[in-house]
Amino acid sequence: MSANITFLEGTYRLIHIPLDLYATFLQPILRVLIPHAQSLQLDDQTPLDVRFEGLSSEYQHAFMNISVTRFECSLVCHTSWAEHVFEPVIRTLPPEQAQAIWSHAESYIVLSVASAAELDAPTRVLELTSPLAAAGIPIFFITTYYSDYILAPAHEQLNVIAALHERGFELSESHDNFYVCRRNSTTGGRGRSGSSSPPPFSSEELQSATFELLQTHRVSPHVDPGLELVMCASRDAMPFVHAYARLISYGREVAVRDTWIDHVDTKFYAALVSVLVSQPRFVSVTLTQDDPPSLLIDKSLLSLFSNSIVGDLNTVLTPIFLDLVTLPTEVTGIVCVVSGRLVHEMDMKATSELSYLSTARAGVVILPEQQAIQAVKILEPLMKPKEESMES
Repeated sequence: MSANITFLEGTYRLIHIPLDLYATFLQPILRVLIPHAQSLQLDDQTPLDVRFEGLSSEYQHAFMNISVTRFECSLVCHTSWAEHVFEPVIRTLPPEQAQAIWSHAESYIVLSVASAAELDAPTRVLELTSPLAAAGIPIFFITTYYSDYILAPAHEQLNVIAALHERGFELSESHDNFYVCRRNSTTGGRGRSGSSSPPPFSSEELQSATFELLQTHRVSPHVDPGLELVMCASRDAMPFVHAYARLISYGREVAVRDTWIDHVDTKFYAALVSVLVSQPRFVSVTLTQDDPPSLLIDKSLLSLFSNSIVGDLNTVLTPIFLDLVTLPTEVTGIVCVVSGRLVHEMDMKATSELSYLSTARAGVVILPEQQAIQAVKILEPLMKPKEESMES
């Protein structure tokens, strides 16, 4: 099997915004979402490389995620945007409100994982998270329409590389980024290559410790009644951009500077702004420089996007929420253990859909409705505090 893992340039920050302060931060969120106006917000003395750090030459974010859930608004953005856009707003808040905003001082690296065709969704999640869990590296995991992304503490980068290599991934260097390539299996089928040690998601010790931690902090799976999600993406804007360029070339010559708006589908962004302004029940949008924007969104909001999105809009997904607000951020293994237990107990096949979304203070397991019902039945007794289990 093969999978390419790219270490994205730069470092990133995680920001947790309580829902009662969402309106206060809506304008900064939109500023980051639409970097077109960033040059207007900083003084002329600010160097251009600082104004647009974390953006490609076409003014696209290398990586950014905005998620609004029942628990919080969660952001992942380049460190430069956190420092120049969000931190100034936090400093203007009264002390009690500023303390409610969680902006982790830890910097994170982002690993972009090109989905391998032969890896089904459940296996892919486990293949990527299990070696890092075994190495004790805390991670955040985000599944999108096109790829998977892993956030790990920046100071752990060498340990991440070592853990992946130990698990059978080979490291090569190309230009500014590192690429990790999965070695071809020598055991046939979907067997693992490299290390012969058992996969950590089958480790009883890791599973026991993780579920005991969740019990201690009274974390339980929660499903919002009636909330149905769809995973989709924006259409590729480039055909429309090229058509517009040809159209104006037939008219009078227009002198314009190439900007962000020349490279995006404005219909999609207008709809997305409408969604964010409404403080939706659920939306998670991921922007990257290599793919069109990816959405995991409340199905009831799809009509706002008209024909600006693509994907299987008929496959309805159910989110299972895990409120991790009381857990320290350095906790490891939750993604791997929870997903691994479900894969094992539910005997998931290659056709199964399993996604995972990490936000600043929560985890979301995403499954088709019937599988989600079964998953909750599996997770509830595993997470129930021992004293409650004894009473029942």
